[in-house]
Amino acid sequence: MKPFKRRRRGGVVGVFEPTEAHLLLNLLGQVVELLQDRTGPSTSSPDPLFDQLVPAASHLPPEDPVLKRLLPDGYSDDAEASGDFRRYTERGLSSAKVANAEAVIESLVRGGMEPDGNDTDAEPVEVELDPAAVQAWLRSLTDLRLALAVRLGIETEDDVDAVAESDEEQVVVMSDIYDWLGYVQETLVGALD
Repeated sequence: MKPFKRRRRGGVVGVFEPTEAHLLLNLLGQVVELLQDRTGPSTSSPDPLFDQLVPAASHLPPEDPVLKRLLPDGYSDDAEASGDFRRYTERGLSSAKVANAEAVIESLVRGGMEPDGNDTDAEPVEVELDPAAVQAWLRSLTDLRLALAVRLGIETEDDVDAVAESDEEQVVVMSDIYDWLGYVQETLVGALD
Protein backbone atom coordinates (compact mmCIF):
# COMPACT_ATOMS: atom_id res chain seq x y z
CA MET A 1 0.00 0.00 0.00
CA LYS A 2 1.12 3.49 -0.80
CA PRO A 3 0.10 5.84 2.02
CA PHE A 4 -2.92 8.08 1.58
CA LYS A 5 -2.06 11.56 0.36
CA ARG A 6 -4.07 14.74 -0.03
CA ARG A 7 -4.49 15.92 -3.60
CA ARG A 8 -4.04 19.59 -4.46
CA ARG A 9 -7.42 19.76 -6.14
CA GLY A 10 -9.05 18.22 -3.09
CA GLY A 11 -9.78 14.74 -1.93
CA VAL A 12 -7.50 12.04 -0.59
CA VAL A 13 -5.97 9.24 -2.65
CA GLY A 14 -4.49 5.89 -1.63
CA VAL A 15 -3.11 2.99 -3.64
CA PHE A 16 -3.54 -0.66 -2.70
CA GLU A 17 -2.16 -3.83 -4.20
CA PRO A 18 -4.96 -6.10 -5.50
CA THR A 19 -4.36 -8.59 -2.65
CA GLU A 20 -4.72 -5.80 -0.10
CA ALA A 21 -7.94 -4.59 -1.71
CA HIS A 22 -9.32 -8.14 -1.61
CA LEU A 23 -8.30 -8.51 2.03
CA LEU A 24 -10.31 -5.37 2.85
CA LEU A 25 -13.23 -6.68 0.78
CA ASN A 26 -13.16 -10.01 2.60
CA LEU A 27 -12.94 -8.49 6.08
CA LEU A 28 -15.66 -5.93 5.39
CA GLY A 29 -17.87 -8.65 3.94
CA GLN A 30 -17.51 -10.66 7.16
CA VAL A 31 -18.44 -7.67 9.33
CA VAL A 32 -21.44 -6.85 7.11
CA GLU A 33 -22.61 -10.46 7.28
CA LEU A 34 -22.27 -10.50 11.06
CA LEU A 35 -24.26 -7.27 11.40
CA GLN A 36 -26.96 -8.38 8.98
CA ASP A 37 -27.30 -11.75 10.70
CA ARG A 38 -28.07 -9.81 13.89
CA THR A 39 -30.41 -7.12 12.57
CA GLY A 40 -31.37 -8.33 9.11
CA PRO A 41 -30.56 -6.63 5.83
CA SER A 42 -31.45 -2.98 5.75
CA THR A 43 -34.56 -2.22 3.79
CA SER A 44 -36.01 1.05 2.74
CA SER A 45 -39.38 1.79 4.18
CA PRO A 46 -42.10 4.00 2.75
CA ASP A 47 -42.41 5.50 6.23
CA PRO A 48 -39.01 5.97 7.93
CA LEU A 49 -40.61 7.70 10.93
CA PHE A 50 -42.71 4.59 11.57
CA ASP A 51 -39.52 2.48 11.49
CA GLN A 52 -37.97 4.70 14.14
CA LEU A 53 -41.03 4.61 16.38
CA VAL A 54 -41.71 0.89 16.13
CA PRO A 55 -38.57 -0.96 17.12
CA ALA A 56 -37.87 -4.24 15.38
CA ALA A 57 -34.57 -5.00 17.09
CA SER A 58 -34.01 -7.13 20.14
CA HIS A 59 -33.51 -5.58 23.54
CA LEU A 60 -31.02 -8.31 24.45
CA PRO A 61 -27.31 -7.79 23.82
CA PRO A 62 -25.74 -9.97 21.14
CA GLU A 63 -24.03 -13.18 22.19
CA ASP A 64 -21.14 -12.80 19.75
CA PRO A 65 -18.34 -10.82 21.43
CA VAL A 66 -17.55 -8.94 18.21
CA LEU A 67 -21.15 -7.78 17.92
CA LYS A 68 -21.11 -6.82 21.60
CA ARG A 69 -18.16 -4.54 20.80
CA LEU A 70 -19.59 -3.15 17.56
CA LEU A 71 -23.08 -2.69 19.05
CA PRO A 72 -22.31 -1.86 22.69
CA ASP A 73 -24.75 -1.40 25.55
CA GLY A 74 -25.92 2.16 26.06
CA TYR A 75 -25.96 1.90 29.85
CA SER A 76 -23.55 -0.45 31.55
CA ASP A 77 -25.19 -0.11 34.97
CA ASP A 78 -28.87 -0.42 33.99
CA ALA A 79 -29.92 -3.51 32.02
CA GLU A 80 -33.49 -2.30 31.44
CA ALA A 81 -32.45 1.14 30.14
CA SER A 82 -29.75 -0.49 28.05
CA GLY A 83 -32.31 -2.89 26.55
CA ASP A 84 -34.64 -0.01 25.67
CA PHE A 85 -31.75 1.94 24.18
CA ARG A 86 -30.67 -1.09 22.13
CA ARG A 87 -34.20 -1.73 20.87
CA TYR A 88 -34.44 1.79 19.44
CA THR A 89 -30.89 2.34 18.19
CA GLU A 90 -29.30 -0.98 17.24
CA ARG A 91 -30.83 -1.30 13.77
CA GLY A 92 -29.81 2.26 12.86
CA LEU A 93 -26.26 1.80 14.16
CA SER A 94 -25.94 -1.49 12.33
CA SER A 95 -27.30 0.03 9.10
CA ALA A 96 -24.80 2.90 9.35
CA LYS A 97 -21.92 0.44 9.80
CA VAL A 98 -23.09 -1.59 6.80
CA ALA A 99 -23.46 1.58 4.69
CA ASN A 100 -19.91 2.65 5.61
CA ALA A 101 -18.52 -0.78 4.68
CA GLU A 102 -20.41 -0.69 1.37
CA ALA A 103 -18.99 2.78 0.64
CA VAL A 104 -15.45 1.45 1.17
CA ILE A 105 -16.13 -1.53 -1.08
CA GLU A 106 -17.63 0.75 -3.73
CA SER A 107 -14.55 3.01 -3.69
CA LEU A 108 -12.29 -0.04 -4.08
CA VAL A 109 -14.31 -1.25 -7.07
CA ARG A 110 -14.27 2.25 -8.60
CA GLY A 111 -10.51 2.24 -8.07
CA GLY A 112 -10.09 -0.85 -10.23
CA MET A 113 -10.61 -3.85 -7.94
CA GLU A 114 -12.35 -6.83 -9.49
CA PRO A 115 -14.86 -7.98 -6.84
CA ASP A 116 -14.85 -11.56 -8.17
CA GLY A 117 -11.10 -11.92 -7.57
CA ASN A 118 -10.15 -12.41 -11.22
CA ASP A 119 -7.48 -9.73 -11.20
CA THR A 120 -4.27 -11.68 -10.69
CA ASP A 121 -2.51 -9.51 -13.28
CA ALA A 122 -4.37 -6.38 -12.26
CA GLU A 123 -2.92 -2.97 -11.68
CA PRO A 124 -2.89 -1.48 -8.19
CA VAL A 125 -6.22 -0.19 -6.92
CA GLU A 126 -6.28 3.60 -6.57
CA VAL A 127 -9.03 5.01 -4.40
CA GLU A 128 -9.91 8.67 -4.40
CA LEU A 129 -11.98 9.79 -1.44
CA ASP A 130 -14.14 12.84 -0.92
CA PRO A 131 -14.88 13.96 2.68
CA ALA A 132 -17.88 11.60 3.05
CA ALA A 133 -15.86 8.64 1.77
CA VAL A 134 -13.00 9.51 4.15
CA GLN A 135 -15.43 9.27 7.08
CA ALA A 136 -16.79 5.94 5.82
CA TRP A 137 -13.25 4.59 5.53
CA LEU A 138 -12.25 5.79 9.01
CA ARG A 139 -15.35 4.29 10.59
CA SER A 140 -15.02 0.99 8.72
CA LEU A 141 -11.32 0.66 9.54
CA THR A 142 -12.18 1.24 13.20
CA ASP A 143 -14.88 -1.44 13.04
CA LEU A 144 -12.46 -3.90 11.43
CA ARG A 145 -9.78 -3.23 14.05
CA LEU A 146 -12.32 -3.59 16.87
CA ALA A 147 -13.52 -6.91 15.45
CA LEU A 148 -9.98 -8.26 15.12
CA ALA A 149 -9.04 -6.98 18.59
CA VAL A 150 -11.94 -8.92 20.09
CA ARG A 151 -11.04 -12.10 18.21
CA LEU A 152 -7.37 -11.73 19.26
CA GLY A 153 -8.17 -10.81 22.87
CA ILE A 154 -6.52 -7.40 22.60
CA GLU A 155 -7.61 -5.03 25.35
CA THR A 156 -4.34 -3.24 26.22
CA GLU A 157 -1.04 -2.33 24.53
CA ASP A 158 0.59 -5.25 26.34
CA ASP A 159 -1.93 -7.56 24.65
CA VAL A 160 -0.84 -6.24 21.24
CA ASP A 161 2.76 -7.20 21.96
CA ALA A 162 1.79 -10.60 23.39
CA VAL A 163 -0.36 -11.45 20.37
CA ALA A 164 2.44 -10.44 17.97
CA GLU A 165 4.79 -12.85 19.75
CA SER A 166 2.36 -15.79 19.67
CA ASP A 167 3.52 -19.25 18.60
CA GLU A 168 0.32 -19.80 16.64
CA GLU A 169 0.72 -18.88 12.97
CA GLN A 170 -2.95 -17.92 12.55
CA VAL A 171 -2.75 -15.53 15.51
CA VAL A 172 0.41 -13.92 14.12
CA VAL A 173 -1.22 -13.45 10.71
CA MET A 174 -4.31 -11.86 12.30
CA SER A 175 -2.01 -9.66 14.39
CA ASP A 176 -0.20 -8.53 11.25
CA ILE A 177 -3.54 -7.68 9.62
CA TYR A 178 -4.56 -5.75 12.75
CA ASP A 179 -1.31 -3.75 12.58
CA TRP A 180 -1.68 -3.17 8.84
CA LEU A 181 -5.22 -1.84 9.28
CA GLY A 182 -3.83 0.53 11.91
CA TYR A 183 -1.23 1.70 9.40
CA VAL A 184 -3.89 2.28 6.72
CA GLN A 185 -5.96 4.26 9.22
CA GLU A 186 -2.92 6.25 10.39
CA THR A 187 -1.96 7.27 6.85
CA LEU A 188 -5.54 8.32 6.13
CA VAL A 189 -5.66 10.47 9.25
CA GLY A 190 -2.23 11.87 8.39
CA ALA A 191 -3.42 12.86 4.91
CA LEU A 192 -6.17 14.95 6.47
CA ASP A 193 -3.73 17.23 8.33
